Amino acid sequence: MSRTAAVVGAGLAGTTAALGLQNAGFDVTLHSDRDRRSLRDDVPATGTAVYFGRSRESDARIIEDLYADGPSAVGMSARLHTGVGKTYGEVFEFAPDFGYVSQGVDVRLRADDRLGRFLDRGGRFEVRSVDPDGLDGIAGRHDLTLVATGKGGLASLFPVDPDRTVYSEPQRQLLMVTLHGLDHDADAFGYRGVGGRFNHFNLHTDFGEVFIGPYLHKDVGPAWSFLGFAKPGSPWIELFDTVTDAHSARRAVLELYRQYFPKDAAEIEQLQVIEVDPHSWLRGAVTPTVRRAVGETASGHVVAAIGDTAVSFDPVAGQGAQNTVVQIASLIEAVRNHDGEFTRQWLQDRFDEHWAARGHGAAETTRLFLGDPTYAQYADVLFPAAAVDERAAAALFRFLSEPELLPGLRDVDDVKSYIAEATGVPADELTARFAPSTGFAASPRGRVAV
Repeated sequence: MSRTAAVVGAGLAGTTAALGLQNAGFDVTLHSDRDRRSLRDDVPATGTAVYFGRSRESDARIIEDLYADGPSAVGMSARLHTGVGKTYGEVFEFAPDFGYVSQGVDVRLRADDRLGRFLDRGGRFEVRSVDPDGLDGIAGRHDLTLVATGKGGLASLFPVDPDRTVYSEPQRQLLMVTLHGLDHDADAFGYRGVGGRFNHFNLHTDFGEVFIGPYLHKDVGPAWSFLGFAKPGSPWIELFDTVTDAHSARRAVLELYRQYFPKDAAEIEQLQVIEVDPHSWLRGAVTPTVRRAVGETASGHVVAAIGDTAVSFDPVAGQGAQNTVVQIASLIEAVRNHDGEFTRQWLQDRFDEHWAARGHGAAETTRLFLGDPTYAQYADVLFPAAAVDERAAAALFRFLSEPELLPGLRDVDDVKSYIAEATGVPADELTARFAPSTGFAASPRGRVAV
C-alpha cells in the first residue's frame, strides 16, 4: 500500500513538491484555492524565478528541463551609479561570464507544466480554500502534509524563528514587470560589451537597484523581466506608487532609466507591454523572514512548510525560487529513503539540514547584495576587485549559484583569500588598482516615444 501525502498550495513550491512526491511513489493530493486555468492566467507571477547555475541541478531531480531552448543568460553586466542631475556619477562596471547558465522562466508556466505532468500521471487536484480547520482534517488523513501557501495564507501556523530572522521590516519596495519587443541577440545591450544573453544590473548608491534579464513569458515566449528595488526613503518609491497596470509600469520603468540610468534609456525604450497578459506586473515589499518550518494543527497533526512559507527572501539576489527547489529536491530524496513515521523531529531535522546546506547561505547572500552593514567590509573588497578583474567579478556572482560559500568566509581575510584563489592575484593588489570609471558607454539606439 502506497504512502499518502497532501500538498496545500499550487504555486512553484506546491506543484514541485506534489510532482516530486508522486515520483517517489506517494499517493498525492494537491490542494489549491484556484483551478488550473486561473493559476496560469488570472494572477501575476510572484517573482522572476531565475535559476542561477546549481539550482537547475536540483530542479532536474524533479522534472527535466522543458525550457532548455528558451532564453537564458551566461553572465551579468553590472554598473554602479551615484547622484542625480548635476551630482550624477558613474563609479564602476564589470561584466563577467558566470561560468554557469541562469534561466528565467515565468513561474506560472513552470507551475502549470508541473501541474500538468502531475495530473497526467493520475494525481488528485482539489480546488477549494483550505483554512486551519481544513488543514487539520487533511493532515489527519495523510502520512505527510506540506504547506506551500506562500508568505500569507497558512504561514501563521509556523512562528517566526527569531534566531534566524534578521529583519523586522522590508528592506526594499519592489516593482516587477515583464516586457517584450527587444530580441535576445548580440545587439541587445551590445554597447555594454555583451549581447542579449546577459542579465543587466544597475546599482545606485543612494536609491536602490534595477535588474533586467532574458525571460520566457508564459504567453509570448522570449521577453525581458524587470525588477526594481527601492531603498527606504528613495524617490523611486513615489514613482513605483504611480503603477496601477502594465502600461503605467512600463512608463515608470522608462522614467526610472531616463532619470537615473540614462545611458541605457534608449535600449529600454524598445520594450513594450505584453497586451495579452494584464497580470504581467507586480508591486509590493517583502520582509525577509525565516519561520519554524514544522507546525501542528489543532488536533496535533504535524505539518511542514516549504518554499516561501518556510523562508521568504528579498528578491535582490534571486534566492527565493532557487531555495525553494533546492529545499524540495532534498526533502523528496530524504522522504523517498525514509520508512518510518514523518515525525515533528524528523521533519525539523530535514529543514535544519537544508538551512545549514543552503538556506543560511541564501539569506546571507541576500544581505550582501542588500548592502547590509554586516557585509560592508566584504563589499569593500569584492566589488572593487570585481571592477578590476573579471575573474573576481565571476567569483562575486558565484554566490548567486552557490550561496552556501558565503557563510564559510568568516572575516575579511577569508574574503581576500577567496578572491586570490579565484584570480591568482592578491586581493589587496587588485583593490589598489581600482580606479573610478571614466564614463559608461551609451546605447546607440535612437529615442522612441512612450
